[in-house]
Amino acid sequence: MNDRLKSSPGKETSKPTVLVVEDDESVRRALANLFQSVGLEVMLFGSASEMLQSGLSASASCLVLDVRLPGLSGLDFQSELAKANTHIPIIFMSGHGDIPMTVRAMKGGAVDFLTKPFRDQDMLDAVSTAIERDRKRREAETIVSKLQTRFETLTPREREIFALVSSGLMNKQIAAELGLAEITVKIHRGHITRKMGAKSLAELVRQAEALGISRTKA
Repeated sequence: MNDRLKSSPGKETSKPTVLVVEDDESVRRALANLFQSVGLEVMLFGSASEMLQSGLSASASCLVLDVRLPGLSGLDFQSELAKANTHIPIIFMSGHGDIPMTVRAMKGGAVDFLTKPFRDQDMLDAVSTAIERDRKRREAETIVSKLQTRFETLTPREREIFALVSSGLMNKQIAAELGLAEITVKIHRGHITRKMGAKSLAELVRQAEALGISRTKA
């Protein structure tokens, strides 16, 4: 049974959330008290499987993960989350850390690796960094989602021209490549700019980069 505090998975909260996976209940509770003392929401789990059954928080969050756990280890759990394309910043903690273990964790994208016993401030600093990273990722994903919605309003021809415009071609060059009149390309370009909400060519280029659009992908 997991110990969830003031939060339910999938529900947006006003505060960032720290998910703690630690099999020692006393450590879980100590961490909960620490994080709650600075106004963070906390979700506690005794194993990786418990967290998987519960799900992630919908608010900006991070995962404080013990390396040695019953069943799936912390490092293996990190690998499984990556394979599932689940993005959550991870802070590892261990009473038996070694260099290969730390290197593996950091290469896997961990924010920090803290050896027990660690200073409360070191943990809070790591959590602050991790939550800020997650907040920025969520903001970026929201922007891309909005751009994708706008992109889907473009006609096939407009998408084709969008890719060519963002690759740096001028109207005359696009017209020649597509066998269109230059005025036709100019009209399409105006529609694209309006639908994408771009105020300049530079912004259109940035939007194309964010969406992963190129001449071959359009």
